[in-house]
Amino acid sequence: MYTFLLKETLTDMKHDKRSIQEFVTYCRDWHGNEFPKQDIEQFQQEYHEHSPIWWYTAPHFLYSVLEYSLETLDFEAIIKLGFFILDLHEQLGKLHSERFKKVKGKLTVYRGQGLPKSDLQKLKSHVGGLLSFNHFLSTSPDRLISIADARQAAENQESVGVLFVITVDLSISSTPFANIRDLQYYSSHESILFSTHSVFRIERIQQIDKESRFWQVQLTMMEHNDGYWSSLTEFMRNEIQGPTEYHRLGNLLRKISGFEKAFHLCMMPLKQISDDLETWNFCYQLGMIKIELGDYTGAISYFQKSIEVYEKKSIMNDPHLAASYTNLGLVYANLGEYSKAISWYENGLAVRQKILPPNHADLADSYSKIGSVYCNLEEYEKALSFHDKACEIRLNILPRNHPDLAISFSDIGVVLNNVGKYSKALQFQEKSLEIRNIVLLPNHLDLADSYDNIALIYNNMGYYSKALSFLEKGLEIRQQIQLSNHPNLADSYNNLGALYILINKQM
Repeated sequence: MYTFLLKETLTDMKHDKRSIQEFVTYCRDWHGNEFPKQDIEQFQQEYHEHSPIWWYTAPHFLYSVLEYSLETLDFEAIIKLGFFILDLHEQLGKLHSERFKKVKGKLTVYRGQGLPKSDLQKLKSHVGGLLSFNHFLSTSPDRLISIADARQAAENQESVGVLFVITVDLSISSTPFANIRDLQYYSSHESILFSTHSVFRIERIQQIDKESRFWQVQLTMMEHNDGYWSSLTEFMRNEIQGPTEYHRLGNLLRKISGFEKAFHLCMMPLKQISDDLETWNFCYQLGMIKIELGDYTGAISYFQKSIEVYEKKSIMNDPHLAASYTNLGLVYANLGEYSKAISWYENGLAVRQKILPPNHADLADSYSKIGSVYCNLEEYEKALSFHDKACEIRLNILPRNHPDLAISFSDIGVVLNNVGKYSKALQFQEKSLEIRNIVLLPNHLDLADSYDNIALIYNNMGYYSKALSFLEKGLEIRQQIQLSNHPNLADSYNNLGALYILINKQM
């Protein structure tokens, strides 16, 4: 979901000649030992002499960098490649408009590839759900060629061969794709190329050949006007809003755990801006990133700067000011200074109650955060009351798989665990985890929180082996994302140590 918004944000950004130069410099600095110098120079000198499709299909370093960065979510490389992603996306859009705009009926194309067994299991568990390919998707109208590709991939014992059968309703299709046979570097056979992050619904999965581990996955292209998809996209799009593309990109990177990259991105334009709203936006985002990095002193400094922007102008009833108050409270909550946390949370809530309708998502955010502080203070009745308020608002206004609903279910589960209602607590945490598995990237820190919360419940129930399994999953994510000195990593190690002691006592 968030990677789809990443494509949207990149294609909204403006690019010029400097973008190409910055990408070339990036390749020389970081990939100088991998790509021939003459290839990089050729790209710089001849980029505008060939079409984006020609460059994409040429035996050239560009394809390698693009595919690797999109598959691994190397955000720095993706941002440097933003100009090319936009150019290729726009060329596909133009071709799609020219060749398919007035065409009716349905188009079926195929893609044969290998897939890790674990990824196939995920697909099988999400039949009826959505699938996004985080790259430009090359397909063929020739089923036999694609079957051969899938069977060849199945020879790898670590993978299964998969034939994706993709159906597109041409009468309603809006996602850019085109037949690129006459424009590609090699024009030997037809190829249908879809723009990056195209979204499909998983209709059916069936095993074709048990002997050769060969599967067929039936997909239907998801259209932007689909009710569930469009509502979820709109809610998440609103979450990353900001006055500039850089600000929206910073918001988005923070959402998908690229904290250090997001911090670097926000710092670049901060020295060049003078507008008060933009100053607030960047200081606010830097504060949020500092929280995620565990630098709470730095976070306080940035949030105080963001508050000063409004207080010096005597603007006291503004949603931006309320957000700064609220997240300054979050910093103090993380520091364990709960009286200060509640004070700042209540300041934010007071502003929000004055200017927002009673069912607004920001009010749910305030109630949720205040509830968590009361939980830490062991005032569980108050905590549950605030969490119930937050959950009620979110159930009324959000799609059923929205990440904020997962927060509410998790919050309630934490309180129930603390009052000894373990089975009910586990139900809420599993509902939260189910949503997060659907809408978040597999290394998102919210998933680590879910694993830790479930581990704590199993620990309290005496199921230590299950608790250990979930704690290890949470730690694996934190080790990938968080700095080695982050307080949450220390908590994970402490929890594992305490659990090993309990396990040893049982032996």
